[in-house]
Amino acid sequence: MTKDVHIQTHGRVGHISLNRPKAIHALTLDICHDMSAALSEWATDGSIDAVLLDHSEGRGFCAGGDINLLRESALTDGGTSGRKFFHDEYQLNHQIFEYEKPIVAFMDGVTMGGGVGISLPTKFRIATENTRFAMPETGIGLFPDVGGGWYLSRLCGRLGQYLALTGARLDGAECVWAGLATHFLPADRLAEAKARIREKPDRIPGILAELSSTPPEARIAEHVDRIHHHFASDSIEDTLASLEADDTEWSARARAVLVSKSPQTCKVALRELEQSAKLNSFAENMAMEYRIASRVLLRPDFAEGVRAVIVDKTGDPQWNPARPEDVSEQMLDEIFAPLPENEEWKPL
Repeated sequence: MTKDVHIQTHGRVGHISLNRPKAIHALTLDICHDMSAALSEWATDGSIDAVLLDHSEGRGFCAGGDINLLRESALTDGGTSGRKFFHDEYQLNHQIFEYEKPIVAFMDGVTMGGGVGISLPTKFRIATENTRFAMPETGIGLFPDVGGGWYLSRLCGRLGQYLALTGARLDGAECVWAGLATHFLPADRLAEAKARIREKPDRIPGILAELSSTPPEARIAEHVDRIHHHFASDSIEDTLASLEADDTEWSARARAVLVSKSPQTCKVALRELEQSAKLNSFAENMAMEYRIASRVLLRPDFAEGVRAVIVDKTGDPQWNPARPEDVSEQMLDEIFAPLPENEEWKPL
């Protein structure tokens, strides 16, 4: 078992605590495997009633996945190890989604990308004043995966499309307002919450209700009408035109953010959410996202986006295609097409 995740039991409660503070607890393949093995063991263990999911220390719950591994795979092994990471990470996401025992995820601090993938499928999702939630993948030539298509497409109005395209960050109060978190607890009450759940795992709803606070006003609420209006279309070109026609500071900022993202993966994200909204099961969604990930991993924008944002930190990705109008429907069809039967994603 890797030292990057602490797995233990406290009485009738299993406890998974991410332990990569220098990487803001970003997920590795070993962490995914260890988490999955623990959940499988506890699922059939009659002495375990519930699971706590948190991080050991540092400023975030989980900042995402192993982006550097994925880029290295794209550049050196034709995406083989990258596809393996996506495949097994998505199995963990699905396992959590279908888990019959309650899991309580503490989204204290940075909760992005892969961190969203392991927290949103849980039954109880705790936000705090420190929560910083985002799906920022379009900025590195990726797309909102780990179940992002499922969750974002089911938010009110066009909020999901706005979050998917812009990578906008939400605080804890905004997460509760949007339905992404189930409870808001001040960070100084988390230790008490965990202790009481360990003592009485059959009383999780009551414990969380007793310790919860009324969150501050959600700042994004004042912009929700603008979001629903400007992001109403599944065409990125329409959204850009709508923002440009609106002479407000908010629209100018939103458009500036949008034009900095990968045109290819913005279009991928819009189609992903549009299709996911029609799917009947989370497993179907994960199979679709795995097809997309397998293709996007090897397209130029991913390696270039990671270089510009994470490796060199120059902030100047040269997207290819460079303009939304150059991202063809045929290109999208190829990205979303079924894989050969023996390569398709399957649940554990």
